[in-house]
Amino acid sequence: MTSHNDSNKDGILLIRGGRVVDPSSERDGEFDVLIDGGRIVRVAKNLPPPSGASVLEAKGCIVAPGLVDLCVHLREPGNEGAENIETGTRAAAAGGVTSVVAMPDTDPLTDEESSVQFLLRRAAETACVRVWPAGALTMGEAPDRLSELGAMAKAGAVAASDSGQSIPSSLLLRRALEYAKVFDLPVFLGLEDRSLAPDGMMNEGPLSTRLGHRGVPRQSESIALARVLALAELTGARLVLGPITTRQGVERIRDAKRRELPVVCWTAPHYFTLTDEAVVEHGSMAKVRPPLREADDREALLRALADGIIDAVASDHAPQGRSAKEQEFSAAPFGMIGLETLLPLVVTRLVEPGHLSWLEAIRRLSTSPAQLLKLPAGTLADGAPADIVVIDPSEERKISAFSSKSRNSPFLGATLRGFPQAVLVGGHVVLRREALKTA
Repeated sequence: MTSHNDSNKDGILLIRGGRVVDPSSERDGEFDVLIDGGRIVRVAKNLPPPSGASVLEAKGCIVAPGLVDLCVHLREPGNEGAENIETGTRAAAAGGVTSVVAMPDTDPLTDEESSVQFLLRRAAETACVRVWPAGALTMGEAPDRLSELGAMAKAGAVAASDSGQSIPSSLLLRRALEYAKVFDLPVFLGLEDRSLAPDGMMNEGPLSTRLGHRGVPRQSESIALARVLALAELTGARLVLGPITTRQGVERIRDAKRRELPVVCWTAPHYFTLTDEAVVEHGSMAKVRPPLREADDREALLRALADGIIDAVASDHAPQGRSAKEQEFSAAPFGMIGLETLLPLVVTRLVEPGHLSWLEAIRRLSTSPAQLLKLPAGTLADGAPADIVVIDPSEERKISAFSSKSRNSPFLGATLRGFPQAVLVGGHVVLRREALKTA
């Protein structure tokens, strides 16, 4: 059983006896965490509870900075039937995510100051976690014209994004990167050359041929990467690239980092967990963009996560209504939800098999994304906002329901391990499992 918005009203709270994992300080050990006024006061061993403090017993649990999800599609405004800010952030809290970067592919597009202000206003009214808007690089009604990035940054946008739609003109993309650099905005770019497979629905290979579905070759990613890496070298703009899905993509990123280009990259759990074979079992629930790839790509992603080439893991949460996904494969939209399976998939597929330590897993899920966007998150340092997740690494659960409005996930019915027991945002308990002891 879980409860939402179980707020402690900015009171004093002591999280006691947990294994504190904080990559920002390289801390990994048993400590207590004292919170007051919505901020972390102290992390130390054997802290006595102050007078009037509530105590949350975290023995056997991981206590970590709340997760920072770099890529979330909240669907508001324009497609509230699939998701809205209230339900999307509730799903985030259920997954241990305390900060979401909201992608600008709304309807209308988040491409001007007023649309950023709308998103922040709605978040203030309805969200239970922090919402950080990304503004679109180009205008929705005039995709050959740059958006007013400066005005959106002033309004609260923390990044710019191509909204998953590759900008065909290299000149326009260069100008966009130079413009974003003026305001020190990191630029999120997808990695598909859409002209190579405009009607592609899954990975191009023997399976797509057998199933009769139009394919997207892996070279779609490596061609797009070659262009954006050349422009990164030309402009010096900070690029956030992803999701990375292929072996060739990993090697291009590896080379870019060797040359010290200003790029970071991310991937999503479904790419290091599933292959294109999932289309056979799950149909349209496994239809995503970019598509699921082959086994050697998945293995390359696992190696790249282990050796630090991939900087972050994000959900790429993309809700779609049930009726839309129940269409035949060719007509169904792309996307799957991922906020609530982000953490348990990392635990089950990366931590438990030994690809990542807990410290490195939390770094990819929280600290690195926060540092990339210069957000006040991803740390348990003294004075930092008390955005915290308490995780039971041993809890095994069959995924049977979601807090999201949508259910488009191939992991429905899967048994995973490592779930949040409590989530705090600014010291407020926004989710707590009843089994977790408090005093």
